[in-house]
Amino acid sequence: MIGAIDIGGTTIKSALVGPDLQVATEFRAPTPRADGPDAVVEAVRAVARGLDGIDALGVASLGLIDEASGRAVYSAAIGWRDVPLTALLSHDLGVPVFLGHDIRAAARAEAECVPGETVDSMLFVAIGTGIGAAMRVSGREVSGARFRAGEIGHAPARPNGRMCGCGSHGCLEAYSSAAAIARDGSVAAGREVTAREVAAAADAGERWAVEVWLAALDVLADALVSACVLADPEIVVVGGGLSLAGDGLLVPLTDLVQARYPFADPPPVRLARLGDRAALLGAALLARDAGIS
Repeated sequence: MIGAIDIGGTTIKSALVGPDLQVATEFRAPTPRADGPDAVVEAVRAVARGLDGIDALGVASLGLIDEASGRAVYSAAIGWRDVPLTALLSHDLGVPVFLGHDIRAAARAEAECVPGETVDSMLFVAIGTGIGAAMRVSGREVSGARFRAGEIGHAPARPNGRMCGCGSHGCLEAYSSAAAIARDGSVAAGREVTAREVAAAADAGERWAVEVWLAALDVLADALVSACVLADPEIVVVGGGLSLAGDGLLVPLTDLVQARYPFADPPPVRLARLGDRAALLGAALLARDAGIS
């Protein structure tokens, strides 16, 4: 059996996974980030110790991740820096441990674990409170020289535009994240609304919501076209909480990308199919690839 852990800012997911990558048992625990980074480390170690009878452990984590050294380099959401997660967990469990980035792990699972489909080249974009991405090239996810590959949320989307939480102006995340859509929707509606409520109201044809929704997708489409022209992926996969809007997201976004793509054959856009299990399965793949399954 393989153990798999997905460390998120809100929830730590874990699972026992068979050699066929079928999830046998799944667990969830809250991420105690309000108690500080040391508390999160201890919570992860406790979750790992609860995975009995495993031969190896794969871990997918948010933040900047150095896969080669097994370190969680930095996470603004959690507050930790240079945590030797692989060493800590392997010491606790006595089994090999492999660490990866959560979005890159999710992208890999979407490329390799969807029945009947294997994707060699992919742009995977996760849209939630923030926006992250992973680039798969020639069957491998790219981490970059400083572990920052895929930070599309902080790519300039509108020159000298809105202030972003990172301190820069005009970032994609400031326009098209769930947090930005909720903020703009609340202003337009005159009351507090969530991004999911904006999406539902737009789908129902409510004018205020349609304007907010299409404005967010307009900026997102520009960013996706730029990324696709640069990397020429086989497919674009959109995941994260915003993907739950379904065709209300997919149809207009596809139309916008196709209309702006400068060549004759834009890559198709589809929604993620593995839900919030994708990073868990990606973590299991890390362990399987080490020849332990």
